[in-house]
Amino acid sequence: MEFEDILNELKERLSQLFGEKYGEFGRESKKDIEAFLAASQEKLERWTLLLANGGLSSDDFQWLVKSQKDLIALKALERAGVSKISLGHFKNSVIQTIFDTIETRIP
Repeated sequence: MEFEDILNELKERLSQLFGEKYGEFGRESKKDIEAFLAASQEKLERWTLLLANGGLSSDDFQWLVKSQKDLIALKALERAGVSKISLGHFKNSVIQTIFDTIETRIP
């Protein structure tokens, strides 16, 4: 398992998620995605390896990924005036996408 491949897939899936929900902010949101993944990469990689090696349960892994929710800075959407409730729901979708992507890549 190459984490770099997982990271690239995450970037693609999260960009797609942003595009589906907030397509008009594509370029700006891509920067937000990359900033979040850069800030979380080390932890996500470590947790992914632990999950793959049986050192973490799926529930523990999901809890840890959820702990990164506050690091998701949706600056482009905040500047556009998207409500905090909508941003919160969208952050949950981002977290779920990360969890689903990584978990499907673990043998």
